[in-house]
Formats: sequence, C-alpha cells, structure tokens
Amino acid sequence: MHMAKGGSLSLNTKKGKVREALRNPIDVLNSLKTKACNEGYHYERLYRNLYNEEFFLLAYQNIYAGEGNMTAGADGKTIDGMGMDRIQTLIESLKNHSYQPNPARRTYIEKKNGKKRPLGIPSFDDKLVQEVVRMILESIYEPTFSNLSHGFRPNRSCHTALQQIQGTFTGVKWFIEGDICGFFDNIDHAVLINVLRRQIHDEYFIALLWKFLKAGYVEEWKYYNTYSGTPQGSIISPILSNIYLNELDRFMELYMKQFQSGKKRQKSEEYASWEHKLKYLRYSKYTKGKWTDLTVEERKTANDSIQAIRNEMLKCDYSDPQDSGYRRLFYVRYADDWLCGVIGSKQDAEEIKADIQRFLSETLKLELSEEKTLITNARDAARFLSYDIFIADNDNLREDKNGHTRRVHNGKVKLYVPREKWQKKLMDYQALEIKYQNGKEIFVSVHRTYLISNDDLEILQQYNAEIRGLYNYYKIADNVSVLGHFNYVMKFSMFKTFGAKYKLHISGVRRKYGYKRFGVKYQTKQGEKTLYFYEDGFKKVKTATASPEVDYVPKVYRNNNPTSLISRLRAKHCEWCGATNVKLEIHHVKKLKDLKGKKRWERLMIARKRKTLALCVQCHDSLHAGKLD
Repeated sequence: MHMAKGGSLSLNTKKGKVREALRNPIDVLNSLKTKACNEGYHYERLYRNLYNEEFFLLAYQNIYAGEGNMTAGADGKTIDGMGMDRIQTLIESLKNHSYQPNPARRTYIEKKNGKKRPLGIPSFDDKLVQEVVRMILESIYEPTFSNLSHGFRPNRSCHTALQQIQGTFTGVKWFIEGDICGFFDNIDHAVLINVLRRQIHDEYFIALLWKFLKAGYVEEWKYYNTYSGTPQGSIISPILSNIYLNELDRFMELYMKQFQSGKKRQKSEEYASWEHKLKYLRYSKYTKGKWTDLTVEERKTANDSIQAIRNEMLKCDYSDPQDSGYRRLFYVRYADDWLCGVIGSKQDAEEIKADIQRFLSETLKLELSEEKTLITNARDAARFLSYDIFIADNDNLREDKNGHTRRVHNGKVKLYVPREKWQKKLMDYQALEIKYQNGKEIFVSVHRTYLISNDDLEILQQYNAEIRGLYNYYKIADNVSVLGHFNYVMKFSMFKTFGAKYKLHISGVRRKYGYKRFGVKYQTKQGEKTLYFYEDGFKKVKTATASPEVDYVPKVYRNNNPTSLISRLRAKHCEWCGATNVKLEIHHVKKLKDLKGKKRWERLMIARKRKTLALCVQCHDSLHAGKLD
C-alpha cells in the first residue's frame, strides 16, 4: 500500500480501507503538507476529496460560528437548516460537475478615507465548498510561503509583521510604503490560474476555482459579471491573494540579495580621528610602564584627557551613514500592504520603487497607488498597519554591566500609536464629541444611546471588550501608555451611559456601582460575582501575538459553545422530541440575546447557552411554522 498524489490512498488497497482513509480529512491534509516543499511535485486527483462528506463536516465545524452565516446569500438561504441531506446534495452536484456557485451578494462597508469597499456575501452552501477548497490550498501552499508575509496566515498577525520590522529594519535611512490599487478587485484571473497550475495538475479542481472566480455578484438584486479580482468576504480570497502575492515576495527576496553590498559600514572619518588620538594616549603616551612614573596630578590630567576623547567619540557617528559601499534592503508584507526599509540613498529607494512597480505591472498586472506609495525619510514616521514607524537616532547614554558608557537606541525602530487612531476609535464608538473653544479642541465624553437598552452587565462588557481590544492591538507600541487617554474618555462615557439609563448624575452612578472600583454584580451557579471596569493598565508587551484575532475589532461579548456541533449532528438524536436515528437539521440563531424566552425551545437554547439546536426535519418545520412549543 502506498500514497498516491493528492494525499489519497492508491487503488490497490481494499475498498473499505480506501473509504476509511478518505473519511479522515486531517490525514489527507497532512499528506498534502508533506509534499509541499518537494520541488517539482505536482498535485493530482485533488478534486475527489470534495466527494468526502467528512471534509464538509470539518468545514461546517470551522465556519458555523460566524455571525454572517445568518445573512442570506443570493440564493436566499442561510446556515439555518444545515444537515447531512444538504451536504450530500452538494457532493452529488460536485460529482456530476453540475455545481455552480451562486453570485455573491454585494454590499459595501465604509473605509477610513470615506470611500466604500465592496464586500461579497456568498451563499452558505458555497461557503462550505470554499472552506474545503481553502483547507486543501492552505495545506499545499502554506509551507512554501515566504517568511516575509504575515497576513491571513496561521500563527501570524499584524504583531508578527511589526516585530519583524522592529527586529530587522535597524539603521534604515528610507521607507517605501507600498499600496496596491484595488488589489482584491484587480487580481488577474489568468495569471492566478497559471500560478496555481505550476503545482496543481488536476483540471477538475482548477475548473472549480475558475467557477468561483467567475461567479459574479448581485448588487441591488441585479447580476454583474466579474472580470478580475477575488470577492472580498469570500473564504478563499485570503489564500488566493497570498498565492498571488507570494510571487512578489519571491521577487523581493531575490532583489534583496542582489541589492546588498558591503559587509559592514566604514568608520566615519571623525570617529576614526578621535579613535586614533585615544590609541595614541593609551598605547604610546601612557603605556603601562610610563603610567607608573606619573604623579597623582599627572594621572588625573591623563584620565581627564582620555575621558574627554571618549566623550567626543560618543557624540559622533561610529560608522559613515553615507557609505555608498554599504547597502541593505528589507521588506515585510501584510495582505496587499507592504513596507520596505532601505539602507542607501534616496535614489536607491526611488529605483527600488520603480523596479517593484515594473514587476507588479508586467508580471502580476497590478498597479501601485501613486498617492499611497511613498518614500519617507526614516526619521519621519511611515504608517504601516495603523502604527507610526520611525528610526530613533537619539544619543542617549547608559552604563553597561562593566561600567562602560554606551549609546542606546541609535538606529533602532520605534513603533508608536498614532493619536488620530485612538481618537477616531472613540468617535466610531460615539463615546466622544470634540468641541472648540477659543480655537482649541476640547474632548467631551458622551453617553452612547444605542447601549442604553442593554442590561448593566452587557454595557460594562462592551466597554471592557473595546478597551481591551485596542490595547491588545497596540500593546507592542513604545508609547502604548497614551491609551490611558482613550481609557479616561471611555470611562466617563460609560458613567454617562449608565447615568442616561437610570437618570442619574455621574456622582450618583459612582455611588451606585463603586467609587474606587466600578463594578456590576451578577448571579452565577457559584453565587454572586462582580465584573469590574477595565483595570489591567497599558504596559508595553515585548512578545508578539501570533493569533490573527489580534487584528480584528472586538465585537459585543458573546458566549462560546464548547460542545462539538458535529458530534451532535452525527448522533441523529432530535434535541426536542427525543426521536433517534433520524435525519437532523441544525436550527441556528444569530444571537442568543435576540431570543425572548417566550417559547419553550427558546428557553432551552438560552438555558444551554447555545445558538444551535439539532432538530429532526418535522420539528424544524414546526419551529418555523410557529407550532413548536
């Protein structure tokens, strides 16, 4: 028995063993990974993994908790009612190649610059197929991706990208801030498919990807074709974009090697001159033999002379910052945003930018945004991933463990929280109003009307989640303590929100919930507990957060269900009428808090803290007909 290409067992095994092997998608994915770094290996027979219902169950487990699953796609369906029949119908359409993705329903989300970004909402059935495809593509390509890319990848995040910059960009003189025009909308389908065909020799699988790329979208319930791009909101968009831009990463890796010259910078003339004078004093004028002949006063004069020279050496650059024989280039990418650091001249930076622009245009059919692709002096701040990044050239001095005076921070990368980012977040949360008095800005905390209808615990959880979320994103910043201002405004906004809810002044709110520690009491099975307003502080953290969760804006607090949804689906046991060995459909609700608890099935879901209920077909039909109680 041996493994065939694509990670499936060869046909010379017994049918039962083949079926059993195919039923374990984790083994299939691991098999694909083992071949990923085998240069020249081609993946065949990938498509038949889409006949495996276990893959779809794993996909369902991966994506069922997303809040967007209760939003209907162009086919009018949501995740509600998912069951084995629906999966088997999907598999059958894939087997006979009649499967056709629905056009994504297009909506728009506001961008920071006031423009709108298109977002495609696929149907849930298409999401399931895309999740299976995503897992397969990730197993094939993730092990081969460059270490210089960080977006939408396992165990990588904005933090890992930023800390790679912090660790490698030391001493750079210029930044090149890269931005690709409408990247997701302008991916060239033919170029992408040609890149995929280098490793994937399965035309059925390639044809399926073509179907997703050409599925189009529906806007205001009219159908439009898509001629380029991957729809934002699509599950496979991130992996396809990384496959596409990995071509840029590899180009940059080669370019960096070719650009590099010189082993180290030459010493500056000024430093070398002072160093020569120091050596003369220490090794010629005041050698060990001569030193013993000096009087106490002469030794003091000699020490003062040596120290004066050392002080002058500390004032000037050790190496020549304009040394044309020493050049370095660094590069980091997160999704379609990238940053280069250049040790060299501004002309070098301009040539690098032009070469990248040429590669993107000629090879990937993409354009750089002239407006956003900037060459910035490294002493000024470059904006990347909502951080301000600059090189600190200060001459702070400190003593090392041996008592010698050393310079610190010279040429080090500094990461800062931009003021407008935390200020904008306060405005987005409607927690702040800015008033002007005598030409000066005055920050005024305001209550948040849309939170007043929530219960006390939910209001406090919301504020805590938002404060903790912003801190978690900026906690590696050198000036993260400035978030104390954000925290101050949020605290008084919370006081005013509770005040508006109970018609109290701030003093009355603090009297009710605590002066020193603001807390909301709530009941649990273990008794009464208290949740306090955020009090963990804003200290800089040195270790990067590899979880991609750090990149997301915090949502409203919600309960998470630890019980396996798939095991409940496999049990074939209706959780309402108790019938066994029956076909099940999973009933989904968007939020538990939306349930009023008037019906028994609502009270059951609330008591179990689950947004899902496994029902037989008859019970599920009765629920939607309003007859289940």
